[in-house]
Amino acid sequence: MSNVFREILTSFLEKIGRAAWIEIVTEHPQCTYYFGPFFDEAEAAAAQAGFVEDLEAEGASGIACVIKRCNPESLTVYDDGADYRIERIHPAHQLSS
Repeated sequence: MSNVFREILTSFLEKIGRAAWIEIVTEHPQCTYYFGPFFDEAEAAAAQAGFVEDLEAEGASGIACVIKRCNPESLTVYDDGADYRIERIHPAHQLSS
């Protein structure tokens, strides 16, 4: 299959929510990341290790991966509870005097 046709088909699959995505959940920071879209699960699996390596290099830990067909609303989803605790420890408005 030509690359152009594959890209067109992947775009179509994304629009209907059937493209393959890599969902990576990390414990620290508490986030869910989506990487894609990919034409199929095999293409996503081939790219998965690179994304995990990038997150590990940035200090992420407790990494779990799933390849699924979906249409994520956001590419990065933060745990609101974790953000709230961080804000309470280091509130920006109290740093300026």
